[in-house]
Amino acid sequence: MGFMSAWGISSHTDQVIADLSPYLVPAMSADRAEPHAERRWQAWQQSPLADYRTWYSDGSGVRCGGSACADVTAVESFRSLTAPGRHVDDACASRAHPSFSVLDDVWEGQSEDSMFISVQSKDYAVSSLFHAIGPARAALLPGWCGAFLLGSAQVRDSLPPVERALTFTPPERTAAEAQDWLDYGEGDESVLDGPLRVWRTAAREGLGLCGVHVHVG
Repeated sequence: MGFMSAWGISSHTDQVIADLSPYLVPAMSADRAEPHAERRWQAWQQSPLADYRTWYSDGSGVRCGGSACADVTAVESFRSLTAPGRHVDDACASRAHPSFSVLDDVWEGQSEDSMFISVQSKDYAVSSLFHAIGPARAALLPGWCGAFLLGSAQVRDSLPPVERALTFTPPERTAAEAQDWLDYGEGDESVLDGPLRVWRTAAREGLGLCGVHVHVG
């Protein structure tokens, strides 16, 4: 069955961040607190995944089975870890709060400069980003697997570790791009570029940030 997902990072005043907090902070905390979420995170931190092109094959392009795919459990655990969290997904789709919608209350009215968004069909932007940068860099990012709500002071304080996570030497950039499996259309911004751009802009302009990863449509 197909699905659409979107990962958005949007800039807001501290007052808007405060207004969003009752809807999003409890949901973000609940997703992070689920035991299986921490277990999946620790498993990935301890055993980073191999090249994604070998996940379901023996490296030759031939699909494998049985013991030849011993890492499939780890792959599926990682995919579950980096999919939209259930509580944030419900909150943003008005299932938890009928009066709240991510489209109307978070993303509506955002300009290209103040927001990064990646919309995917049958895939997840956070999954590709996290695999491409690896667990050590992903651990530098605030929040939980793409979900966060930060005031302007927190954005400024978190910018240095975010820059360490998303700044690359030329060889590091080449390696990260090779592990980012998303298909980009003309004009689409990469998950390797958009988050840091928005973070820097928000820090410079004294704004907060809201990151949400949800199913759409």
